[in-house]
Amino acid sequence: MTSSWSNRRGGHHTRILAAFMTLPWLLLSASAYAQGVGCVVQTDSSRRQVLHCRDGLSITTEEGADFTVTDDNRDGRPDGAVLRRGAVLVDAPSPSVRRGFQILTPQAVAAVRGTQWAVDVDANKTAVFVVSGRVSVRRVQGARSVNLNPGEGVDVDTGTAPLTVRRWPAARAAALLARLGR
Repeated sequence: MTSSWSNRRGGHHTRILAAFMTLPWLLLSASAYAQGVGCVVQTDSSRRQVLHCRDGLSITTEEGADFTVTDDNRDGRPDGAVLRRGAVLVDAPSPSVRRGFQILTPQAVAAVRGTQWAVDVDANKTAVFVVSGRVSVRRVQGARSVNLNPGEGVDVDTGTAPLTVRRWPAARAAALLARLGR
């Protein structure tokens, strides 16, 4: 069984819960879920959530992101996330890299190789951008991966063409990172 902390907005249960999001007991409940996977949740003034996890791992989500943090091996530490919509910024320092961490989206799998990186999902594609370090990216249905270095990104759709690594224009990188408070 997988332990997880979920931030799913837009569903029936979420709309009901969203009506009560300002109540302190519900915020404690969200923190309890995050603690189940070794994280503490903070919400900033822009309604972005930041999960601070063991070993220095942090995950910043834009408002409205639909994601779940997972602990597949049930050791009380997150080892991945499923991102269905929206953007996240992952800061995975060395201790968390040794254990591995990956983000699964409808189109791609992005696995840490020691880094800080952003992942953005919409209905048709996943964009992955590396701020520092290195990330390996592949299609969900593919075995062949590409490695991204700082300043590089890749757009992954549901097609079968080889993935193309590109240096992102400063404006594109800045726009994504601004959504995540950077």
